[in-house]
Amino acid sequence: MKSTLRFTGRVANYVKYRPSYPEAILNLLEKEIDFDQQKDVADIGSGTGKLSKLFLNNENLVYGVEPNDEMREAGEKILKDYINFISINATAEFTALADKCVDLIVSGQAFHWFDSDKAKTEFQRIIRPGGFVVLMWNKRDTDVSPFMQEYDSLVREFCPDYVPEDGIDESVLNGFYGVKNFRRANFKNLQTFDYSGLKGRLLSASYAPMEGDCSKEMLKKLKEIFEKHNKDGKIYFVYNTKVYFGKIK
Repeated sequence: MKSTLRFTGRVANYVKYRPSYPEAILNLLEKEIDFDQQKDVADIGSGTGKLSKLFLNNENLVYGVEPNDEMREAGEKILKDYINFISINATAEFTALADKCVDLIVSGQAFHWFDSDKAKTEFQRIIRPGGFVVLMWNKRDTDVSPFMQEYDSLVREFCPDYVPEDGIDESVLNGFYGVKNFRRANFKNLQTFDYSGLKGRLLSASYAPMEGDCSKEMLKKLKEIFEKHNKDGKIYFVYNTKVYFGKIK
């Protein structure tokens, strides 16, 4: 399946059950790269606007670049009251943005879908001198609890398209930023789900079967894992938010 189509049909679950990004990221960028409210931001692969919203609430001008129609339209609806949000139907490789128009390029949960060489060329075109590129992922913390370990095992068993979430390959980052030309940070992130939310979280993933095609055995096992580990009808779903930032050469 084309990467730009992978989330078609999953938008409702994505909006409701995928995590946002820690506000501490703004503090990191302020401290490490002198980021402030005056900087213009391009969110590439902006999806439903979860990362864009972090910067919009910081009063930055944000260009949300998203090629998937359902995801982009959901983002436009969610962010309709932000006058500092501009939605663009385009891709990482061809953003339709003007030359040297942004100070910061960000991408949340999306860079692995890009053609990194073509995206790098495009990012070099649209970023102003001295600008930074920030890539981030919410990675499931499979070591934090028996529940997270069993959830990971379920995904590996029933989702044949799943690629283990071991982080982006460092060789890819070296090729994109330049060898050892980037820094990294890590933040804890947390969601709390009842069973309905946990099911929605699973079905929001691009690698999961669509609900109509879902293996009854997969959902049966998910229910068993939830019943085994929940406390008062709730389960903690834990992430490490991995952040990489640097200038591209």
